[in-house]
Amino acid sequence: MSLAETELTIGGTSFKGVYIAILLSLATTLGGGVWTASSLYSRLEAVESQKIPDIAPLEEKILLVEQELSANDVSQLQGKLATLGVSLQTIADQQEKLLLIRNDVNDMKQKVAEMKATVQKAELLSADIKDFNKDVSVAKREIQDLWDAMDYLSNPLN
Repeated sequence: MSLAETELTIGGTSFKGVYIAILLSLATTLGGGVWTASSLYSRLEAVESQKIPDIAPLEEKILLVEQELSANDVSQLQGKLATLGVSLQTIADQQEKLLLIRNDVNDMKQKVAEMKATVQKAELLSADIKDFNKDVSVAKREIQDLWDAMDYLSNPLN
């Protein structure tokens, strides 16, 4: 049994299946439209029933904020921020230079410590050389005394 062969008889009038299908689809579409309109209307009524709050206190607060902004001279804030940015950049550059100087100072401290060690070694060597020179001068004097004694022994009448 197909939709084309189906018939419905109501009050002596027969309706074919295709017409029933068209009538049913129109009826559901109209019902859906009525339901949507009813839902929209109830939403509109809900929005209308809400009270709109008084915005006068908000307007006063906005005016106060505007007055404070004008009193604090916010219009020149961008210029001040630019100056501050340049100052911060200068400080960062100077800090880099100071770090380099600190590294150089640390290197110099290390070199000075090495030089101190070298000077101490030189002082020890100098003391050893003084002792050696003293010993050499004593040896020279003894040698000279020996030569003088030999000269005396070779010619005692002189």
